[in-house]
This record gives sequence, structure tokens and C-alpha cells, in this order.
Amino acid sequence: MVVKLTNLSKNTEFLSLLKANFMNRTTPIFPHITTFAYTLLFYILQNTISMKRIISTADAPAAIGPYSQAVESNGFLFTSGQIPIDPATGQIVEGDITAQTQQVFKNIRAILQAAGYTMDHILKTTVFLADMNDFAAMNEVYARQFDGSFPSRSAVAVKTLPKNVLVEIETVCAK
Repeated sequence: MVVKLTNLSKNTEFLSLLKANFMNRTTPIFPHITTFAYTLLFYILQNTISMKRIISTADAPAAIGPYSQAVESNGFLFTSGQIPIDPATGQIVEGDITAQTQQVFKNIRAILQAAGYTMDHILKTTVFLADMNDFAAMNEVYARQFDGSFPSRSAVAVKTLPKNVLVEIETVCAK
């Protein structure tokens, strides 16, 4: 059997084959490799191959389309844009931009907690506003979410947001 070792970052099939071969110890892929070498090679490959973990929690709104609440890969967490839906009711929270931004951050915190992250792990946010005139009020709520170490941020006004909400925020995090 010949195993092509190109592009290991995407070759999870090789890792699975190596793991199965190590566990079963039948017909070795590389008969001259010792058990220690198999263990070392398996460890190295496992930590270099890109694995992704889907994050889902009932404490944040369920995805309303074909996407995940968040995805973790190689020490990074990418949250989908969160809108001000109360996960308990499934309804948009009533109120102005302040109330909606507060709910968005509750949802973000719930997803981060489910993934084992905190607000301190946020590297970047992207804020989508239905009206740029709401920026100052959103920014006031936003500033209270962090302990002085602010992530980088982009804020843009868009024509329409899902369910006609006033704000949507997505994050990129790292441990």
C-alpha cells in the first residue's frame, strides 16, 4: 500500500488509516516503524491536521438556515452572526438598539461558553447595523461587554438584516 503524504493538513483519511493500523496492528502500513514511532507520528499528524468542531447550544438561538452557531478549528472559534432572538421564546426581543444589542451579546456569551471560550478570547467582531444612526447607542452597550481589552472591529450599515432586526454581530476568537 502506498500512502501519499502530500497536503497533510487535509488528509484526515491518512490519520484514520494510521490510527486503525496502530490500534489493530495488522498488516502495518510501514512495517519498519516501531510502536513508539507510530505513537509519535499519530500525535504529530493529529495536531497538524485541520479538525473542525461544530458548536451548538440551546442557550442561544438555533440556526435559522444551513449553518452552525459556531465552528472551532485549530484553536480558533468562528461564531455566526447573532441577532437579538431570545432563545427561550424564539422571538426577536422588543425594544430599541440598546435592548437588541444586549440580547445579541447574551447569545454570543452562551455560544462562547458552550465552546469553552470567554469574551476575553474574542479577537475580532463584525457589527452589522440596519441604520448607522444607531452606532452610538450600540457602541455604548458594546463597550460594556469587554474589560478594557477590546477586540478589533468592523461596523457596517446594511440594507436589511435577517428578520428585520437592528443589529447582528459575529466574532472570531482564539485561545
